[in-house]
Order: sequence, then C-alpha cells, then structure tokens
Amino acid sequence: QVQLVESGGGLVQIGGSLRLSCTASGRSVSNCHIGWFRQAPGLERELVAAISWRGEATYYSDSVKGRFTVSRDNAKNTAYLQMNSLEAEDTAVYSCGADPLRGRPLSTLQPTYWGQGTRVTVSS
Repeated sequence: QVQLVESGGGLVQIGGSLRLSCTASGRSVSNCHIGWFRQAPGLERELVAAISWRGEATYYSDSVKGRFTVSRDNAKNTAYLQMNSLEAEDTAVYSCGADPLRGRPLSTLQPTYWGQGTRVTVSS
C-alpha cells in the first residue's frame, strides 16, 4: 500500500512563493504519474499540475501556467510543486495523487493513491 504525505503549505503574502512536497512511503511511486490537485472552499477539486512517471512530460492548468512548476525525484520517492507569484485565488488545500495507469493523459489523471492535503493561504 502507498501512503502519500504532503508538506510545505502555509500562509504567504500575495506575490510570494511556496514549495510543496509529496513524499511516498510503503512502496515506490516511480512508475506512477503524479498530480497536484487543489480544492478551495465551495469549489470542486481541480488538477493544477501533473508530471509523468519518468518526468519527461508535464501538464499545467491555465490558471497556474507560468507560475507553478512540477518536478519529481524518483530516487527520493518525492514530487514537488514550486508555486511562485501566488495570488489570493490560489488559496486552497493542495493534495497530491499517484496514478499507476501510465497510458492515461496527464490532463485526465485519476489517482489511485491520495495524500491528506496541505493548506495554502495567500493573503494581502
């Protein structure tokens, strides 16, 4: 069984940066695509970024493109989400998910394994 744990969330000012981490334990997720999702109060969960299992392909939603960068280190069983130029609209609980179906397009990621999430609050 795979356990995913996110870290790095917190309170940041508008225009600031945060780096989230998603670390897997139990077994390796190096053969899984990894996605970062977020859910703001009253809104549906949305996929904001994803990275392929080998790290050669990425996906970003239009709302974060150019500001967020997804990466992974399979040797550390960890994925990252670097978030720059944060806006108030980025406030949400961010979760990572691992999808073992490598043939699935990144934009349609459907994780089998989920983390509990880490809260990001962007304020003025």
